[in-house]
Amino acid sequence: MVVGRAFSLRFRVVDVGWAILVPMFRATDVVERWYAEALARPVEILRSYKMVRVRPDAIAGLTVAVVAIPQSIAYASIAGLPPSYGLYAAAVAAIVGSLWGSSRYLNTGPTNAISILVLSILTPLAAIGSAEYMMAASVMAVMVGVFCVIFGFAGLGVLVNFASRAVLLGFTAGAGVLIAAGQLKNLLRLDVPRSPHLWHSMVEVVEHLGESHLPSLLLGLGTLAAMATIAKTAPRLPAALMALTGAGLLVAVIGVDRLGVAVIGQIPREMPQLTSFSLGWMWDNDIVGALVTGSMAVAAMGLVEAVSIAREISRQSGERLDINQELVGQGMANVAAGLFSGYACSGSFTRSAINYQSGARTQLSGVFCGVFVIAGVLAFGPAAAFLPRAGLAGMIMVIAYRMVDWHGVRRVFRTSRSETGIMVSTFVATLVFPLEFAVLAGVILSLGIYIYKSSLPTVHTVVPDPTFRHFVERESAPSCPQLGVINIRGALFFGAASYVEDELLANNEANPGQNNLLLRMHGVHQCDLAGIDVLEGILRLYRDAGGDVYLVQVRPEVRRIMAASGFEELLGADRFLEQEEAIEWLFENVMDPAVCIYECEHRVFAECQPLEKHPYDIRLPAFPTRFHYPERQLTVPEFEDAIRLHRKDGLLIDVRERNEYLGGHLANAELMPLRQVIEDAEKLPRDRPILLICRSGRRSTRAMHWLIGLGFDDVVNLKGGLLSWKAMGRPVEVD
Repeated sequence: MVVGRAFSLRFRVVDVGWAILVPMFRATDVVERWYAEALARPVEILRSYKMVRVRPDAIAGLTVAVVAIPQSIAYASIAGLPPSYGLYAAAVAAIVGSLWGSSRYLNTGPTNAISILVLSILTPLAAIGSAEYMMAASVMAVMVGVFCVIFGFAGLGVLVNFASRAVLLGFTAGAGVLIAAGQLKNLLRLDVPRSPHLWHSMVEVVEHLGESHLPSLLLGLGTLAAMATIAKTAPRLPAALMALTGAGLLVAVIGVDRLGVAVIGQIPREMPQLTSFSLGWMWDNDIVGALVTGSMAVAAMGLVEAVSIAREISRQSGERLDINQELVGQGMANVAAGLFSGYACSGSFTRSAINYQSGARTQLSGVFCGVFVIAGVLAFGPAAAFLPRAGLAGMIMVIAYRMVDWHGVRRVFRTSRSETGIMVSTFVATLVFPLEFAVLAGVILSLGIYIYKSSLPTVHTVVPDPTFRHFVERESAPSCPQLGVINIRGALFFGAASYVEDELLANNEANPGQNNLLLRMHGVHQCDLAGIDVLEGILRLYRDAGGDVYLVQVRPEVRRIMAASGFEELLGADRFLEQEEAIEWLFENVMDPAVCIYECEHRVFAECQPLEKHPYDIRLPAFPTRFHYPERQLTVPEFEDAIRLHRKDGLLIDVRERNEYLGGHLANAELMPLRQVIEDAEKLPRDRPILLICRSGRRSTRAMHWLIGLGFDDVVNLKGGLLSWKAMGRPVEVD
């Protein structure tokens, strides 16, 4: 009852406070509603909270706190900050990030990647361990938080999607190497200056290697081995906490003076204190610009890290995320951490996964985690005086090794060349350049590749699927020697025109005999004059070769551009075909059946299936691109007159195949397939007129040129073949 009254009182207090704050954010109804929902997130969480969830949330919070305490100490050490900064950041950020974030399971606090980034940015600005260094760390956390909140309020959460996961993989791998190298001085207890740059660190360690302290080395390696052994044999136990506690007990029993090891020192047994800022010092030393630039890099890395983790866990839990709300949550967490003696934070995958697996039900598990971390500081702060820095270094080296997502790296190498390039580039930049540059360079490279890929349309050769219902991309499928079918998807504008042209020209070069091209344009949603120029150039190329270009599924907005530019008139309205009838029309009116029957061994289209296939005869003449004897190409009326004139002495020959002939032919026409004409031409009478006919006039034209070449004088052909005969309403006989 007392707890219920306390919650009720808290709701009333928060409601009153919110009633005062809401008018400050009134601009428009939409903005007011979104800001109100974003900033009133804690009210929404507390209002819907049920007491039955206290126990699982508290257990999950305690479990995460047990892991967070040693991690926070280690991460603060990586950042060159006192342990208290890591612990306070873990406590405050976990509470605030949970109350203002979107995910129920994301635990916010210090992370290894952010810590090494903070060290890299702040080392040139102030001496590590100085009051100015610690103040700059807190200032940067506030700046990071402000950037994140602005991004969230501006609805820029979608921009996080443009930062490839490869950036995170490359950066964390490189950061792991830097962290491990940076801890060598603590493992060996060497008195060398700290540097975020790998080369400087390694040179200093090598030069002072002879000054190594053996007890510190053994203690560090022992902590490392203990942590690895516990994690392998008993993965449910807090390996880091147990290994570090064991090292501290050993130092306490033997004595710091005897061992001569460096220790962390006592952690103040007090609540997080407000940070004391000196803006004058920052202005006088001209470090504001560097802090702003560095804060942008930390914000970019932190948001990518946090959102990636939240999404990964949401896939398992089925939770629905609001990315912009999560940006606000991360921003509020960083601002709070900076104000209360902490430093920049982000989402932790380890702690978030433990939170989810421990049975957390709501965001209050993060609140409980923060409370338990503070309780640990108040209860065991003085005990940190026995924690050896060498043992902490061993633990950090294990963490650094685990930073590398080996499975993710292998997947990137196997699946994507572009992401592999981003990952490797970010990794190398992390080792070579200042880390803030590496992060921003990786994000910019990801965005550049995204823009490049999204701006280029896809141009693919397609063939019918086995059912002949759809066109599909099959690289190994045979192609038609006469007709190429190509899908174009995307905007055909100036930025992509040359790419489309190169792809179409490459297809033409790869298929030199393919003189007809069918472009499927349903995926082209935009076209400008540069795109029209490309289509005109391709049209000229195919027409110069005796072929043509045909279009299907042209969108109305693209068709209007084609009409306005004159391309529609140049191409011809009859070259815009209907999708369902295009191939059939091309077979009837454009393609040469002789090629299908005698020269092509494949059956690419449905129309190919009933055709007979015969071995190619080397003597078979090619279809002439220009008629050398136009006077012998007769129209239907002229052909009828020729039949009547030579009814007694003329020879009417149908050069199609037998199954075609049986489907319909002219009266008194004799069947003599083209291959037979080639073989038995000398058996034909030279003193009789010969009248040739086929389906479209192409095979009979070949036969006519063949016979004329052999010396036959009186040979004519039906122009347009049986198709033109039927189109004029003339009768045929069917056997």
